[in-house]
Amino acid sequence: MPRNREVVHRRLQQAALELFLERGYDQTTTAEIAARAGVTQRTFFRHFADKRDILFDQEIRLETTLVNAVAHAPAHLTPVQMVLFALQAVEAIFEEQRAFIEPRYAVIAATPALNERELTKTTALTELLASGLEQRGIVKEIATLAAQASMAACNYAMTAWLADSSVRLSIQFDRAFAQLSRLFSKALPEFQETEDRGGANRGLKRD
Repeated sequence: MPRNREVVHRRLQQAALELFLERGYDQTTTAEIAARAGVTQRTFFRHFADKRDILFDQEIRLETTLVNAVAHAPAHLTPVQMVLFALQAVEAIFEEQRAFIEPRYAVIAATPALNERELTKTTALTELLASGLEQRGIVKEIATLAAQASMAACNYAMTAWLADSSVRLSIQFDRAFAQLSRLFSKALPEFQETEDRGGANRGLKRD
């Protein structure tokens, strides 16, 4: 994106966030966003398909980076560690967007339709991660469980990161996944006992 186009893009995002927080998402129009940013409505639509698109602008970049990172994660890692490896790869995206992400969360939380869109996005991202793990040879059931558990840890880390700007997101990811590991390790003795009595799980990877 040329520099001047990037400046306009960010100005539109900032104008939209200000208006969403002042008036509410539903009460804000694309014309008002364009006017606040000092551009025409036609210019607005060169950057965004609609006002909702402003809040989900980084989806494709995020998804592409995560999927590529899972595909290139070291083979010795467990499925959950592969997802953590991928999340660390996108940490820079979140850090550079922090000033945008915090008010974005507030707008989404206050708008039911956006909340639903965010949940749909999270579900789709979880499925992408699970699919990426399957392509690394992880059996479908374990890949799905690892992706779901990892996304829960990711959300936990994001909440902590937004609450405390002094701690980098990469550290919050590490902390959340360490907690997840401890939770699983406490459950393992009981799980192993069940396995010894004839449980069904037979390894993480396909032969």
